[in-house]
Parts: sequence; structure tokens; C-alpha cells
Amino acid sequence: MSTTFAGRAVAGTHRGAPPRGARARPAAVLAVIAAGVLQATVAVLLLVGVGIISARAIRPRLRYETWFHLHFYTYLAAWLAFGHQLSTGNEFAGSPAVQTAWYALYLGVAAVLVWYRFLTPVRRAFRHRLQVSRVVRESPEVVSIFLSGHRLDRLRAEPGQFFRWRFLTRDLWWSPNPYSLSAAPRPDELRITVKDLGDQSRVLARLRPGTKVLAEGPYGAFTPGRHRGRKVLLIAGGVGITPVRALFESIPAAPGDLTLLYRARATGDLVFRTELEAISTHRGATLHYCVGPRSEIGDPFTPETLAGLVPGLADHEVYVCGPSGMTGGVVSALRAAGVPNRRIRHESFEF
Repeated sequence: MSTTFAGRAVAGTHRGAPPRGARARPAAVLAVIAAGVLQATVAVLLLVGVGIISARAIRPRLRYETWFHLHFYTYLAAWLAFGHQLSTGNEFAGSPAVQTAWYALYLGVAAVLVWYRFLTPVRRAFRHRLQVSRVVRESPEVVSIFLSGHRLDRLRAEPGQFFRWRFLTRDLWWSPNPYSLSAAPRPDELRITVKDLGDQSRVLARLRPGTKVLAEGPYGAFTPGRHRGRKVLLIAGGVGITPVRALFESIPAAPGDLTLLYRARATGDLVFRTELEAISTHRGATLHYCVGPRSEIGDPFTPETLAGLVPGLADHEVYVCGPSGMTGGVVSALRAAGVPNRRIRHESFEF
């Protein structure tokens, strides 16, 4: 009995033992799950980190170049989260067809990003051969950079839009920065105007003619493309005059139907003054300057002030560009003065 029992016990133990490799399978599954959880955790941390540096209280403390390049980690976060979903998601696990379809979608998006974010600027550089033709100082803190090239009309840029510019010098090649066109684009020339706000913009004043340039864009909807033929009011503050100057030159408007209000802290801060007055005379437009510190002149953009300066204000298409605080205040005043929200377009110059 003892021997038989022992034999049965051994036999029972043998029958109940897992087949070869079965013990490794749970470990392998756990390893895959653990790897997926690790990927997901890293993805979440990256997204949270990018969200933190984008907070209004933190963003101004970073250089634009640092902030811009840190955002590339969102691509890595998306890819890591995608890998986690494939390995553990109920919709993907055990379904090669679904996995293949989603791989194709993600790889397609990655190809589009690489094409438009990296390869297109290089392709355009060879096609249009953009380079700095001259640098003109507009004021002690502001310079205009003229860019020459071939068939620049094929960029399909509009007044009011911006590009991300990469100047191919030893100090600037790695740093794309957004600057608006400050004149209507021409087939052989573009112009941007830059205020000295930091290391990068300060270096631009020393660019030499012949410097090669990569341009990514154009971007932005602050354009006359949707203009419906109404009277037009343009309001600019500070360096916000750069895209507004391009609109002042080119936006469709009959003589007497175009008005520009330009806000600056001091007379020396008025950029393009000669150009603006020449455009005003040529187009039969109205040009108002508002100069002085707020502590002395008060709020120049109250609903009452705007209505007094611009007869029939509520019937105008309005374009506003400047620092975020000014832009927000002007937009609120326009609404209070009866301008419908659909007729107000605004863009803030802030990082």
C-alpha cells in the first residue's frame, strides 16, 4: 500500500505538473506587462512635464528655444503610450490585424511629421534658396531682415502670417523662431522685423548678407483671406505692428474705409512711421498714434475712446495684434462697443 500510494502520489504529481515552458509563460507575460506599464509611466511623466513648462507662470522664465525643443518629447510620449496600448490593451492583444492597422496609422502620422517638420524646410531651401539680403535698423531695439530668394510666391504666404525661421549660422542653426512678415510678400523678397527680446533676437541684428535661411510655414490665420469687404480697423501695440503693417499695405479697402490705431510707449518706439504715413496717404487711410505710458495717458482703448476715434465702429472688421494684456483689453472694449465677436480677429505676441 505504501509503495502503491507512493507510486500513485508520484504519478499524481507527474500528471499535475505543468508542461515544459509553462512556468516561463506567466513570467514572460508579467515582463511584457511590466514593460508596458513602465512605458506608460514614462509617457505620462513626459506629458505632465511638458504641461508644467507650458503653464503661464513658468513659460516666460524659459528661453523660447528651450521651450520649443522640450515639446518634441510629446512625440516620444505618444509613441511610448502607443506601445503600452498594443501590449496590454484589450482591443489589440491577440489581434494581429488590429495591431497592423494601428501601426500603419502611427507610422503614417510619423511620416507626415518628418516630411512637413523636417524635410519640407530643407526641400524649400534648395528650391527657393532663401538668404539674408540686408539688415536694416528700424529703431534702437528693432531691426528688419530682408530675405531674397527664387519663386517665393510659391510659398503661398499671406500678409499677417509668420514662419519659423532658422538662420544657418554657427549660433543660430539649431534654433527656429517665429517671426511675422512685416511687409506684403513679393516673388523675390520677404521681410521680417524683430525686436530685441533676448539672446537670439539680439544676434539677428548681426546677421550678414548671404546667410542661408530655412523657413517652416507659413502659419497663422491673421490674414485678410476672410475679409468680407466691410470697413477695416487695424489696432497694433508695440512689436505687434509687424503683421499689422503688412495688412495695412495690402488688405482690400476703399479710400476712407481703412483705419490704423498704433499704440507705443514713446515716440522713439514707433516703428515704420515713415512707411505707415506713406501707405496712409497712398490708400486714403486714417492713421492714429497713441503714445505715452499708461500711467500718464490712462487706458487709450476704452469703448468710448474707440467709438469716438472710429465712426461706425460696430460695422468694421477689426484686427488686433500686440502684447497679450493689451490684446485682451482691446477685444473686451470692442465687444462692449458693439462689435460682433465674429468680426474681431486677434493675435497676441507672447511666448
